[in-house]
Amino acid sequence: MAGLVRVLTEVAPLERGFDYLDGGLDLALGDRVRVVLGRRSVRGWVIEVDVAEPERDVDGLRAVTASLGLGPPPSVVELARWAAWRWCAPWSRFLSTATPTRIVRELPVAPPAAPASPRATWAPGLYHLAPTTDPLDLVLSAYEATRARPGSLLVVVPHGGWATRLAARLARRGVAVAHEDWARARAGWPVVVGTRSAAFAPVARLAGAVVLDADDDALRSSAAPTWDAPTVVAERCRRDGAPLWVGALWPAAGLVGRGGYRRDPDLVGGWPRVVVVDRRDRDPHEGVLAPVVLEAARRALASDELVALAVVHQRLGTGRLLACGRCGALALCPVCGQADAEAADALRCPDGHARARFCTACGSTALHRVRSGVTTLAREVAAQLGVAVAEVTAARPYDDVARVVVGTEALFASVRRAGAVCVADADQYLLAPRSTARRQFVHALARAGRLVGSRSEGRAAIYVQTRRGGDPVLEAAVAAHFEELVAEEAAEAELLGLAPFGGEARLSGEGAAELAAELGALGVSVREGSGGFVARARDVATLCDALSACAARRRCRVAVAGGDG
Repeated sequence: MAGLVRVLTEVAPLERGFDYLDGGLDLALGDRVRVVLGRRSVRGWVIEVDVAEPERDVDGLRAVTASLGLGPPPSVVELARWAAWRWCAPWSRFLSTATPTRIVRELPVAPPAAPASPRATWAPGLYHLAPTTDPLDLVLSAYEATRARPGSLLVVVPHGGWATRLAARLARRGVAVAHEDWARARAGWPVVVGTRSAAFAPVARLAGAVVLDADDDALRSSAAPTWDAPTVVAERCRRDGAPLWVGALWPAAGLVGRGGYRRDPDLVGGWPRVVVVDRRDRDPHEGVLAPVVLEAARRALASDELVALAVVHQRLGTGRLLACGRCGALALCPVCGQADAEAADALRCPDGHARARFCTACGSTALHRVRSGVTTLAREVAAQLGVAVAEVTAARPYDDVARVVVGTEALFASVRRAGAVCVADADQYLLAPRSTARRQFVHALARAGRLVGSRSEGRAAIYVQTRRGGDPVLEAAVAAHFEELVAEEAAEAELLGLAPFGGEARLSGEGAAELAAELGALGVSVREGSGGFVARARDVATLCDALSACAARRRCRVAVAGGDG
């Protein structure tokens, strides 16, 4: 019936649309509107026009109050609907990501796609890139390959600073780029560059897409809904029949499973020089930095580098790891190799293996927690070097004053170059109780490598302090050969049916037990875990269909893993 539109409001618990009279506003699919819902005036999106079968008598329908300008194009509206199914979240959450922050009523005229001159041709597929490889040529090659296709080339990177620099470099080469400009992206600019939210950029059709550092956690939402940009971009390319280029520092199992895996020809030379410093049996008077690190720091302080030494330390609260006070070895489970924790008068690993409280290396019972945080570490580094040290965290960026910085991974966002980098405690990374611990550690090394340069440059090195020996990840980092670890991770995930080769969801919150029971009745495997339940199915589509059919899902926090990401 003409004159009727269906509107999805921003009220997240309401996951269906409501019918309204269009009020003669000439509305299109995706447009932003204001309507009255109950006694409230709320904003929403037009999700259907010319509704043929209204939900109730037309005489009782209200009219749309006002038009709020353009919203996402129809293709992105449908993409948001798919994402709501894929991550068990309100449809409106994803539509909000694709919506401008201000009212846009008119679009600029998109310029033509000017030719570019890439130095090499990069075929679509997955590339295992070295951290110091300049991805500009890959982006230019993708742009040239898709320039004649209808639509825009979408480029997604993990961090805002990277997106700004990449957009500026493309513009200097005569490429028309839309960056942080919703109207230009909606108008169909030849290239659209952005961070995670750009996966829902309001581009009507993709000519192609590039995702760089696809394994970076910044491309995955840690808050509900726990969606990830690489999966969304891959789905958009599938729908539009567009080619996809993916660059990764550690290709995750889901990325490798897409096929087209290619290795950077300069992967070894493009990796930084990594020096492993074993701190077992060290002199307790040495301090927090080993002598070899202090020597490298003093050489860097004598150079003209703005930042001579960057010390990276991932804080874990009051201290989770236990170390021997006599030999310095960590308390590890002899069965599974995970970090032991204190449990009454014994030690217990995350898998539940218990043993007596003693060091397996020397037999000492003098175990203590490794408690050093960023503030304490910065104070001790300043005492060792005798210079001012800046503490860098997400809340405290680098101020370009001190030449030695100590901080979390947040320092990678504010420090561009360094004379040397030290990972203060690699064991905090590698023994973290999560399946992605090894990948996150390698990714941190890669980002540190961008500060010191490649091993072929021979300018500087990354010093990795550890209390363990023979770790395969550390050996791979030294040799810059990660293929075996990547293949091992993918094979293990496929054998066990873990994400992404199987669908997995973590259920927590008030309705978790009820939802677990409903899923079990639908044939989904459910087991109780720490903090809730874990549901698994043979594939992510089966799991998402089952979750969509469960009424209890609306009262439970659900995080879905698996599939493409």
